[in-house]
Amino acid sequence: MSWTDDRVELLKKMWGEGQSASQIAKELGGVTRNAVIGKVHRLGLSNRATTGAKAAAEPKEKPATAAKPAPKPKPQPKTEPARPATPPPANTAPTAEARPVVPARKQIIPAGQPLPPQPSANEISPEALAKVNEVEKKAKKLSLMDLTERTCKWPVGDPATEDFWFCGLPVQQGKPYCEAHVGVAFQPMSARRDRKR
Repeated sequence: MSWTDDRVELLKKMWGEGQSASQIAKELGGVTRNAVIGKVHRLGLSNRATTGAKAAAEPKEKPATAAKPAPKPKPQPKTEPARPATPPPANTAPTAEARPVVPARKQIIPAGQPLPPQPSANEISPEALAKVNEVEKKAKKLSLMDLTERTCKWPVGDPATEDFWFCGLPVQQGKPYCEAHVGVAFQPMSARRDRKR
């Protein structure tokens, strides 16, 4: 079904008369209620008036009401001012309500800002660190657009600089990184517990 000029004019006329979208669809035939609603929105037809006389009078009233200044808001009845909270005594511990709320998500660092401290070398096993250093010498140094599901996605450097790149070596099965970077990223629980002691 196509919207011919005659069908669009009939739609506009019936819409202006206050006919429902279902009634217009039935009258036009071969079109659904939703198609009528969609066409009404595409034509930019406003909310219709209940009578034709009211629709004709509306445009004349709008400029007049737009020129009048808005009435001043009525003063609200005064409420009792908020009482300042009394600080807890110095010798008592703060309650859970008094503690500041800590956001659940980490703050995003804007480009060009220094990165937060990274895990120190003593947190990563020396073998894994040596392996990473060797692998990064052989890395393909890919850009973000060059990565595939089979390339290591380990980032190297500061993303805000031009020296930033991704490893790009073949990934370990089921992981996003190559074997060396998997050794750094995914450490067994026992190794993590040992570091905390």
